[in-house]
Amino acid sequence: MLAEQLVATPVGSKSGEFLLVKTSLTMLSRDGPLPFDREHMAPAQRYRADAASVGPSLDGFDLGADLAEAATQWLSHLAHARGYTGETLAAYERDLRQFTGFLSVHLDYTPCLGDLARIDAKTIRAFLSARRRQGASSRSLSRTLSALRTFFRWLEAEQKVKNRTLQRVSLPKVGQSVPKPLTVEHAALVVSADAAVADDDWIGARDTAVLLLLYGAGLRISEALGLTVADAPIDGRDVIVIRGKGGKERMVPILPVTQSAIRRYLELCPYPISGSDPLFLGAKGGALSPRLIQLAMERMRSAFGLPETATPHALRHSFATHLLAAGADLRQIQELLGHASLSTTQVYTKVERDRLLAVYDAAHPRQVSPMGIDTD
Repeated sequence: MLAEQLVATPVGSKSGEFLLVKTSLTMLSRDGPLPFDREHMAPAQRYRADAASVGPSLDGFDLGADLAEAATQWLSHLAHARGYTGETLAAYERDLRQFTGFLSVHLDYTPCLGDLARIDAKTIRAFLSARRRQGASSRSLSRTLSALRTFFRWLEAEQKVKNRTLQRVSLPKVGQSVPKPLTVEHAALVVSADAAVADDDWIGARDTAVLLLLYGAGLRISEALGLTVADAPIDGRDVIVIRGKGGKERMVPILPVTQSAIRRYLELCPYPISGSDPLFLGAKGGALSPRLIQLAMERMRSAFGLPETATPHALRHSFATHLLAAGADLRQIQELLGHASLSTTQVYTKVERDRLLAVYDAAHPRQVSPMGIDTD
């Protein structure tokens, strides 16, 4: 993907950046995408190849050369100057592609930078309405609008386009969703060595080690699967450095039980790995896909009667919620999770408050009398 290409291009590599821009312009064609694998397409071509995701009438979708170049340079800026992760770059690229795809239909011609300078609030709202009709949630629309604001701010900073209309369009209201952690008992069951539902012992050991990193250290699944053998917390190494969202680094302590699980997995792993090799491998020896861990959790849900909310990410929620219930400081949990803002971590206080209220309602003497009659 483009995001992977940008991350791989050395910082400050003018030749690499120019090559991406030049490629995007050379591969631009009104006759349809050129016969290249999508993974190696430049932004403008990928916009065209994926235009059908915006609507069936976009078969002839194209970008003006100046807009294609600006889009490529912006994504390169996000990768190199801002340190955005591949996942974030892919999301921003998709948001911009959907917006320019809408413009090509709305304007009935190929959009260019000059068209962005003339966009008004009515057009922005029409785009959001079209996305809403396609099933986009408020959260998704809010992220899309934030991505477009970032793009237009960059255009203004680069003196390419100045249009602050997006700043005057309100973000869709997004209800704050409350994390759904597992109970302590369910979480302990999921990460127990006997719980792994796998055909091979080494795969079961691998899944247990990964799940322990999620619940025992609060890692995101992408962070756990991004570890290399050199990063492995073994041989007395009880702290690892994690590079999270936005390139932010944090130190994470690793419990002895997690260290033992990783050591056991390495002993059973049938493939020779070392140094910069991925720590966790799939059955065929390649880097482990997050989907395989999700499938492992699905099998556990079925085998042990766990709720549908029992997902790999729910283990990270469980890590934070159970620490808070045990008296951990909110700031400490923020650091362990790698949250940039304390407000993001504070959502876990809502989970704990709801639990305490449930206990109160069930046990307080003013709520339940000895005869089981409501005294209020």
